[in-house]
Amino acid sequence: MKQTVSLYVFKDAFCTMDRVSNFPGNGLDVLFDYIEQYEEETGEEIELDVIALCCDYSQSSFEEVERDYRIEVDYSDCETEEEREEARRDQVLEYLNENTSVVGECNADEVIFAKF
Repeated sequence: MKQTVSLYVFKDAFCTMDRVSNFPGNGLDVLFDYIEQYEEETGEEIELDVIALCCDYSQSSFEEVERDYRIEVDYSDCETEEEREEARRDQVLEYLNENTSVVGECNADEVIFAKF
């Protein structure tokens, strides 16, 4: 038997398991929307397993992803900090899209992606 899960139930499950910090800010909203869209597109129902979702997905800043995956961002054409941030964002997203699934952007400077 499957149960339809609302955003409230989804967030509450993470709270109950003390895993809200894995997806801070609007991260849980972004992950919930991604899972719902995936289910609609594939017709496959996803079981709400908080621990599995925390193991399968990560929320990190673009700067953290750049550092952790040793992405060599080309800043040569950047004159301002805003241009540097945009270059980092674009090149990190390109790298992630080539290597895994990007769930979405959140909290202005963070991204959720499938761990790889």
